[in-house]
Amino acid sequence: MLTLPPKVTSRAFERLSEIGANADGKALRIAVEGGGCSGFQYEIDLDTPKDDDLVLEGAGEKVIIDSISLPFLTDATIDFTEELIGARFVIENPNASSSCGCGVSFSM
Repeated sequence: MLTLPPKVTSRAFERLSEIGANADGKALRIAVEGGGCSGFQYEIDLDTPKDDDLVLEGAGEKVIIDSISLPFLTDATIDFTEELIGARFVIENPNASSSCGCGVSFSM
């Protein structure tokens, strides 16, 4: 089975540039942890790249994913959205069988 790495939208890279992530030597880390109301949850934070991270680059910015989280994010899309409830990075994950209303927790 072919596994595709996650995609990052230009809007997400633009937002990282706006907040100056790379200027501080940081990248957007997307990780999957056990927990949340649906079994797994996304951890989204600014962090320094590590040796075993997958690094996705665009517009001079980086999104990093550790090797443990990568299988959970196959063919996912990392985006940035601005809605009435606020602005945030979001993950559209075709591997998730369900997710909760907050968009941070999911099951497979």
